[in-house]
Amino acid sequence: MNTEPLGDAALLSDTLADLARTIDARAGADPATSWTARLLAGGPGLAAKKLGEEGVEAALAVAAQSDAEVACEAADLIYHLMVALRSRGISLDKIARVLCDRQTQSGIAEKASRA
Repeated sequence: MNTEPLGDAALLSDTLADLARTIDARAGADPATSWTARLLAGGPGLAAKKLGEEGVEAALAVAAQSDAEVACEAADLIYHLMVALRSRGISLDKIARVLCDRQTQSGIAEKASRA
């Protein structure tokens, strides 16, 4: 097990904000020229299908590929998650609030509360 910390998320935070703006801007673009627009035009079903594919690819990378491949697959997964959220109209602030609320209890207790 690697014990390196995740590190400061400042760059990730800025990058996610930029990515969110790009996804919003491309939502109304021509699906023939924009992958984001094509996914959004296909609705939540298409976005979910692609998110699932990317999730599997990321998991396989974590299990057996190089750190560079893990980073690439994680980036793909995050992008497709954000597009899927946009397809459902779920804001990043809503996700952040859920994560903040969960910080007050252990993951084990939080999972038990949903059962």
